[in-house]
Amino acid sequence: QVQLAESGGGLVPAGGSLRLSCTASRIPLSINTVTWHRQSPGKQRKFVGRINSQGTTVYDDSVKGRFVISRDNAKNTVYLIMSGLQPDDTAVYYCQQGDFWGQGTQVTVSS
Repeated sequence: QVQLAESGGGLVPAGGSLRLSCTASRIPLSINTVTWHRQSPGKQRKFVGRINSQGTTVYDDSVKGRFVISRDNAKNTVYLIMSGLQPDDTAVYYCQQGDFWGQGTQVTVSS
């Protein structure tokens, strides 16, 4: 069974940084686009950014310049490196590839 799993969430102060990881079993994350989404309490899930098989990245304007998506093919892992975190970034962060989603990891930014 294909599984994606996010990790690395936690509680950080405003201005802090976190690195989230998305790992996969049974599928190579390198061959298709991996997308990061986030969902804040009471709000719809929103696009954060994505990386395609060529390594090209696209970001939502709200995170551009602060978040970076990268990939380590040897570890079959995609990273979401977040800096300059603000309370508005508080959300559950999910990675997705095709029809497959992880369970999410909570990021909480304190003011």
